Amino acid sequence: MSTKVRKAGLAFFAAALAFAGAVYGVTRPASADVTAQLTAPQLVADMGAGWNLGNQLEANANGIPSETAWGNPVVTQALIDRVKASGFRTIRIPVSYLGNIGAAPNYTVNSAWLSRIAEVVNYAYSQGLYVLINMHGDGYKSVTGSWLICDSSDQTTIKDKYQKVWQQVATKFQSYNEHLIFESMNEEFDGQYGNPTSACYSNINAYNQIFVDTVRKTGGTNASRWLLVPGWNTNIEYTAGNYGFVLPTDSNRSSTIPSGEQRIMISVHYYDPWDFAGQEDGTITQWGAAATNPAKKSTWGQEDYMDTMLKKMYDTFVTRGYPVFVGEYGSIDKTTYDSANNTYRANYAKALVSTAKKYGAATAYWDNGYNGQHGFGLFNRSSNTVTQQGIISAIITAAGGTSTTTAPTTPSTTGPTTPPTTAPTTAPTTSPGGTSTCRVSNAISAWSNGLVNNITITNTGTAAINGWTLAFTLATGQTITSGWSATYAPTSGTVTATNAGYNGSLPAGGSATIGYQANHTGNAAAPTAFKLNGTTCS
Repeated sequence: MSTKVRKAGLAFFAAALAFAGAVYGVTRPASADVTAQLTAPQLVADMGAGWNLGNQLEANANGIPSETAWGNPVVTQALIDRVKASGFRTIRIPVSYLGNIGAAPNYTVNSAWLSRIAEVVNYAYSQGLYVLINMHGDGYKSVTGSWLICDSSDQTTIKDKYQKVWQQVATKFQSYNEHLIFESMNEEFDGQYGNPTSACYSNINAYNQIFVDTVRKTGGTNASRWLLVPGWNTNIEYTAGNYGFVLPTDSNRSSTIPSGEQRIMISVHYYDPWDFAGQEDGTITQWGAAATNPAKKSTWGQEDYMDTMLKKMYDTFVTRGYPVFVGEYGSIDKTTYDSANNTYRANYAKALVSTAKKYGAATAYWDNGYNGQHGFGLFNRSSNTVTQQGIISAIITAAGGTSTTTAPTTPSTTGPTTPPTTAPTTAPTTSPGGTSTCRVSNAISAWSNGLVNNITITNTGTAAINGWTLAFTLATGQTITSGWSATYAPTSGTVTATNAGYNGSLPAGGSATIGYQANHTGNAAAPTAFKLNGTTCS
């Protein structure tokens, strides 16, 4: 969605696989490398209900990306835990690069920004959720520092920059399994709300082709990863109709992909009718067959229109093996004008998700973090609480899952990179030690040559801790390859984890959870000798 309208792990146990299939209607193959073996329809079903972390990593201040620039707090693991506990299985994370891209000829992306993107990705990825990241605000003419402009005269420079940025992003996430999906761009068009122009559409097609070729050539899992591409402004009619959209070729993909299967998805957005979904006034507040006041209901864009649009995507793409992802949909809060508005918002969301499911499309609700009048929010991102349970329940039910209103527990993690050959260990372990003012527990998922460990640090003392380091010793043969919610140095032997900017304060009785992925040579034991700010932990 445009800023001008306030856009302001694989489950390794067979039982877990069977449970996921029962909940979401998918019978998963009895294999560790589950995602790679899912057909397009199975993938869509497995993605379940999706949610957007909107107005965060695509937000910017004067052309410099800043996740708090548009009024939302810093993204935390606790928020993602709440989203997962509410029943969502996919999270789309819009990302802008803008002023964090260096000068020609290398166009180097700021390393701290790439690391923060990876950290937020890991909040969801480490919990076994599907994660989508894109290039979001770089193509809006209204955004300071935007450069991915399809009707600009200097397309040679734009395409070179685009290729080099995606090469860096793809390389950063090269080892992540196929629960991570890349999306080439967002709502790319010339800024004019009319029929596409051929020259601009030709450049959009070229961007998609550069994206696919660049990601594939970085190798690793990127050679077989699902890739998501949009047409003109992610508009259904302009993507499925005869307006100039060209599917990118995929000649550099892995030879392990069966010849009859695709690994490209098509991205569209749905906010019709706009006078109900996004227009910031009280004229149209009701939607669908259950509407009670014809004067408050739009004259178009009801259930039949929704069905027609999504069937068009099915006929054009799904029947040819290309799954569809409705990466944004939703409607703003108009309860200040009509107290029943949230009922119609829930009906709208339920209809969209169920209709998309019927036509082989996955979905992700647009949440911009804003609650109250004209907001899309489903969660309060400051308190990590649900604000629109009715809409969430409608979405999860339509997707075929189960919604819960209980507080989230710390989910188990899944091995992100190398498929296991043996079942992982998940029982928490506690580090040895005597009386102290800190306690540490580990939750490890291990496979043949890798592991993920979530470490929970608890301040058992009577005074708050402001700023912390956690020292520990890895087992021989273990090397950290990535981490989240802390920085880690060195990557083997005795390691020191230093708090992130948002979790440095531990009140008495408070906890923080950090984590990392590591390779091992046969010993997947938990770390030992934990010390918090130099004090031995129990």
